[in-house]
Amino acid sequence: MTITLADLPTPSLILDQRRLLNNIARMQARARELGVMLRPHLKTAKSAKVAELAVGKGGPLTVSTLAEAAYFARAGFTDITYAVPMAPAKLPQAAAIMRDAPGLKLITDNLDVARAVAEQGRAQGVTFAVLIKIDCGLGRAGIAPDSDLLLPLAQALSQPGAKLAGVLTHAGHSYHAKSIPEIERIAEDERQAVLLAAARLRAAGHDCAIVSVGSTPTALFARTLDGVTEMRPGNFVFFDLFQAGLGCCGMEDIAVSVLASVVSHHHGRNHLLIDAGGLALSKDTGANEHAPGTGYGRVCRPDAALPLPGLAVHDVHQEHGLVGGAQAGPQSGPVDFAAHPAGSRLRVLPNHVCMTGAMYDRYHVIDGRTDGGSPVVVAEWDRVNGW
Repeated sequence: MTITLADLPTPSLILDQRRLLNNIARMQARARELGVMLRPHLKTAKSAKVAELAVGKGGPLTVSTLAEAAYFARAGFTDITYAVPMAPAKLPQAAAIMRDAPGLKLITDNLDVARAVAEQGRAQGVTFAVLIKIDCGLGRAGIAPDSDLLLPLAQALSQPGAKLAGVLTHAGHSYHAKSIPEIERIAEDERQAVLLAAARLRAAGHDCAIVSVGSTPTALFARTLDGVTEMRPGNFVFFDLFQAGLGCCGMEDIAVSVLASVVSHHHGRNHLLIDAGGLALSKDTGANEHAPGTGYGRVCRPDAALPLPGLAVHDVHQEHGLVGGAQAGPQSGPVDFAAHPAGSRLRVLPNHVCMTGAMYDRYHVIDGRTDGGSPVVVAEWDRVNGW
């Protein structure tokens, strides 16, 4: 039996496999060009199938939760970096995951935590591999590359129960760049930060095998990654409206959308009502930084995931989405209600796909085939959620 988008419940998370494969191929080629290993951040996709397409069975991954680490370990991925600063209470859970994924690596920027890692490693009968988190300008976590804490951290991670694996940074501030040249400058700052930290560690006699950077914008636009061993972009597998606003992709590259139903018309308020609200789409409005009027997502016809001119989700409640002009209200053009009758379907491109995907347990995968004009669902791929 053929299943099309017209047969799915709404809201549903739709994944365009052709776009996904093109996006993966682009980043794989970029990693080869830069001479580094691709360790994609699966916090975006949270899917073993996507991971396998990106790096092959068992290949190197990055995750943002221990639930993700356990899920990918069960799926046969053994080289996993848990790229959130470690909480000591989670160390027994991490030790258990290492039975399936002996290549699990943790991160920290805190001396007390580093000491706890070594202590728990001895107690659990394992050796935790740990990367020191370096701040390259984001200001969220990590120590400065010239910090006095660097060498004490390395020393604490060179005790029985722990092993210093290297250094790691993330140029998340690249998302706020105003131009490609600015992203290029941030990418070089990112590289220089970890190179300085690695040089200091090596000069003090410490091994620093891994020198890790990562964000989709800097991975795409770095001029060089000389001295770096791996990069950890994540958003690139799907892209979203924020990345399109940055210039990292085009609308035609965005691989994930949310299928929604039109449930009502409100002519006096100039909006359609859809059954995809804040939980289905997220309340992330970051894409408006680069493209004002994006609202909570751009709206497409169900058979072609390219935005309809000027149409966006301008407001959301928990399960309600209000679709009108890019700035819905008297100043915007009237909505074409006849083109979108109650019961019809729309697809919404996400502002921040990592957040949009959080409520869903699966992808409905399409690949370009249609039946009666509606895209055919060729597979369902699972996702992991929770912590």
